Amino acid sequence: MHPLLAKQITKHLGEEALANPEFQSLIKIVSASYESYDRDKKITEHAFEISEREYQDVLQDLKKENDLKKESIEKVKQTLIVLDEKNASAIKDSDDLFEIIELLNDQISVKNELEQTLLVAKENAEKAAKAKSDFLSVMSHEIRTPLNAIIGNIHILKQEVHLPHQEEFISTLQISAQNLINLINDILDFSKIEDGKIKLDKKPFSLATLLSDVKATNRFRADEHQNKINLNIDSDVPDMVMGDSLRLGQLLNNLVSNAIKFTNNGNIDINVSAVEKGAEKAKVKFSVVDSGIGIEKQNIEKIFERFTQANSNITREHGGSGLGLTIIKKLLELMDSQIHVESTFGEGSNFYFTLEFNLDKTVKVVSADKEDNAPATLEGVKVLLVEDVKFNVIVAKKMMENWKIIIDLAENGQVAVDKIKNNKYDVVLMDLQMPIMDGISATKAVRAMGNSTHIIALTASVSNDTQAEVYACGMNDYLTKPFNPKDLFEAIRRAL
Repeated sequence: MHPLLAKQITKHLGEEALANPEFQSLIKIVSASYESYDRDKKITEHAFEISEREYQDVLQDLKKENDLKKESIEKVKQTLIVLDEKNASAIKDSDDLFEIIELLNDQISVKNELEQTLLVAKENAEKAAKAKSDFLSVMSHEIRTPLNAIIGNIHILKQEVHLPHQEEFISTLQISAQNLINLINDILDFSKIEDGKIKLDKKPFSLATLLSDVKATNRFRADEHQNKINLNIDSDVPDMVMGDSLRLGQLLNNLVSNAIKFTNNGNIDINVSAVEKGAEKAKVKFSVVDSGIGIEKQNIEKIFERFTQANSNITREHGGSGLGLTIIKKLLELMDSQIHVESTFGEGSNFYFTLEFNLDKTVKVVSADKEDNAPATLEGVKVLLVEDVKFNVIVAKKMMENWKIIIDLAENGQVAVDKIKNNKYDVVLMDLQMPIMDGISATKAVRAMGNSTHIIALTASVSNDTQAEVYACGMNDYLTKPFNPKDLFEAIRRAL
């Protein structure tokens, strides 16, 4: 019997009532309904507890979502304020999500328009850079072509008999022509560095040989200024190293040339020492010290700016484009180094830098006169000169006649192909830009015939693309106009 029912019967009817069998049947039915009620109550309370928990969970989730929404709106508002400072106050006061989203869409539209403008500006900048590069390439070619004839004729004049008083005129012409070619090279080098087109080689070379060449190259100009060049190489400096000998030579030649320019009746010291030396690598310090006019302290930083001299008097008195030191600085940055300068005005300057080299122990230096059976004379060598510019033909022909070379001529690539097909030549000197058929196409045609004659490119272009194209088409060597007789002689001798 349900406890509550038993308690109620005892209280109101007494225990005697339970003795009646009929009453007992009724009591069982009533007790069952009490128990059913209790069960329903427990189920209802349990269901309510579950609903309450679920309600609280949902309420917490809604609160989190609302907080996140507020935080997101606040961040979007802060972003919009940064993007649109003019409407900052209106954005701060707004809590309407749709209004904020509309403002955000406006900013996205502005950003997209800006991106399109920047894209167009980038394309225009790239076109301008290409136009500049093409212009410099064309102008270089056009200037170098007549310069080739001028410099070539100067070399020929120096070799031929002339009156003593003409020596000064010829030397003046030679210096002026060389200054002009140096200026062209500086402008082209600077342009290549700015465009990121300079690639550094890592080939074995002799430091001692390169430094001797730098001294020899600048000796004539040093004599003109009554200067003496002294080369001092410490005994622990390695000889055979891996690196870009061409660019290192350019760096040192520029520094020595500058030292000569600003020094009279003095000394230019090229000092080379080993800072660190291991089994595989070495750090070498290069220093060019002069006893010239020096640089004022306030002008030291200025000299490394492009097209800038320490002061205007220097440009008038000593000349120069103001690009040399800029090129040196940028080239050394490409080599992970820096140019340093110490100078006392009126006493001289010291320009120095340090480079790290990998040591090369596999290559032995072979002197020029002991190369693999290379001929000492070019007499009897048969050369086909492929050139369309008459004065270039005259210069090259005159040089080769002095060496007793047998010369055949072709005015364009097509004539050259026909002549090579029907004749045997030791060497072909091939110009690149010619009417009817250019040198690249002619070389491809020659190689397609199975002919392996050594072909040397003669070109006024100095771009990396041209050099790559020259070797890709099957040419064997490369000679840049203007060239001096020694360069041409060595190119033909190497071919043989």
